[in-house]
Amino acid sequence: MTMQRPLAYSTASKIIHWTTALLVLFIIPAGFIMVNIGPSALQNQLFDLHRAFGVVVFFLAILRVLARRYYGTPAPFEGLTPFERKASVAAHHSLLALLFIMPLLGWFMMSTYRVDVSVFGLFTLPHILPENRAVYEMLSPLHMIGGIIMTLVLLLHAGAGLMHHFIRKDRVLHRMLPGAKP
Repeated sequence: MTMQRPLAYSTASKIIHWTTALLVLFIIPAGFIMVNIGPSALQNQLFDLHRAFGVVVFFLAILRVLARRYYGTPAPFEGLTPFERKASVAAHHSLLALLFIMPLLGWFMMSTYRVDVSVFGLFTLPHILPENRAVYEMLSPLHMIGGIIMTLVLLLHAGAGLMHHFIRKDRVLHRMLPGAKP
């Protein structure tokens, strides 16, 4: 028995997608700013928000996977070229992987540096690795490179969505827009 795929993403998937997008649109610039502004109250606040929102993004990534399994996903848009279809799948898989990898790398880094990760004062993540500055120095550039890769893939993803909406005027973006009909 074959289950029919939905025409659009579920409301839950849309909420998770757009909430994650808003958080990541804060996290990435905050990450680049906080490492470049020097010690200050603003730097400390950006570090705290960057870490807390990173934890939220990790949990949203888990919810995203659960929503995809429960509600399904629409089939690839029929109007895509073979290259666009492959690029779309690669971008979606890369972004989802990075939504898991980046928070975990950050958590590993903070554990090895012995910085507490407080999530808005509600709870603090335990340290999952022993203190080790050499490991921190190895993980830190990986986290930065991951941020750069995520930024580039996000720009391509958003650019493709906008191109489909404004230039091709097809319905690709409507499948993920809140309240839009497929």
